[in-house]
Amino acid sequence: MRRTASLLATVVAAVFLLCASTAQASRTCDQMRSWLHQGGGQASGLLVVDTETGKVLCGSAVSRPRSLASNMKLFTTSTVLSRLGPETRIPTKVFRDGKVDSDGVLHGNLYLQGGGDPALGTPTFYDSYLAGLGTNLFALTPQIRAAGISSITGRLYADDTIFDRRRGVADSGYATSSYIGPLSGLAFNSGFSGSSSASGFASDPAKLAASKLVRSLRVAGVDLPPQAALAPTPPAADRVGMVQSPTLDRIVDTTDVYSDNFFAEMLIKLLGARLGGGGTTASGAAVVAAFARSHGSGVHAVDGSGLTRSNRASPRQVVSLLLAMRDDPAGDDFVQDLALAGQEGTVASRMEGTAAYGRCRTKTGTITGVSNLSGYCFNRSGRVMAFSVLMNGVRDLSLAHLDQDRIAGAVAGF
Repeated sequence: MRRTASLLATVVAAVFLLCASTAQASRTCDQMRSWLHQGGGQASGLLVVDTETGKVLCGSAVSRPRSLASNMKLFTTSTVLSRLGPETRIPTKVFRDGKVDSDGVLHGNLYLQGGGDPALGTPTFYDSYLAGLGTNLFALTPQIRAAGISSITGRLYADDTIFDRRRGVADSGYATSSYIGPLSGLAFNSGFSGSSSASGFASDPAKLAASKLVRSLRVAGVDLPPQAALAPTPPAADRVGMVQSPTLDRIVDTTDVYSDNFFAEMLIKLLGARLGGGGTTASGAAVVAAFARSHGSGVHAVDGSGLTRSNRASPRQVVSLLLAMRDDPAGDDFVQDLALAGQEGTVASRMEGTAAYGRCRTKTGTITGVSNLSGYCFNRSGRVMAFSVLMNGVRDLSLAHLDQDRIAGAVAGF
């Protein structure tokens, strides 16, 4: 009898705790919805899901597509890591199309062939602008000398044909804009014409890269004409040098943590070049959309960075991608490449004083009238939450950020 009474008391206590917990979760969700509409108005959506159980903890307009802004980078970078691999590097090569005689004279031309590396440049530029993340173009000079070349009868050509020559995205009519430097299959210093972002954009990044290499070769004692030109590499040309980018994991980290539009657009063209119909934004977008579908998600992808307003997905689609990437072989890299709340990149000064501080890895997204925040929160009990807050119709960006930070704190506190 006593055992039965004890068991009954235990059951009653468990039911009470469950009801109290459910009531608290309901109140938390109501508060999150209030913050959502306060920061973004009615044109906003929210979804929070427990990654272990798949249980929906809170939602609002979860199936309605919204403008993604830089949350589009979640779709681009997840595809890059999963389909191309975190440890993959992007090569930039030099070829010759003639013979080198015993005096070191190349009877022919050199070709600087771009591979779509967004980090190619000079140490002076990437040490100051990209925190040391870069590929040293000048490392090709000693390799060319080591190939026995001291003089060239022809000239050095730049080969950017891995990508098309559209310099921007749909938002700018595919031209260079203030938000993104000129895209190129042979990019250089993120599209800037000099060693700093204050130097302005280059009119032709490939020719600029080739001219910088020419200057380096001439300083090293190689005799060749000072002018560079554009031409594709002949199929039978022989390779004489190569430099490789940092790993895609490191490139994606910069893309997501600092929301680097240039890197994102170069990456989506790379996807098109390697896995799609060619090195174009449209081809890469098709690869990204197909990847999302294969992972139980979906996206209307127009570019890689989210600059174009018509990049759209719903909170459910964003969270479905986040859930799927937890089980992807590249999932750990993807999660770690998102900015840590209060400590890194675009959220370095946000979420302080909330449970999200140091516990949520997130991707921001901002264009006119749009402010988004999506990612993962790791709470103290070891549970991992995936969430997406898509605010469209934003009038006060500071208020939107404040309410997003409150929501992230609540997510981390579940």
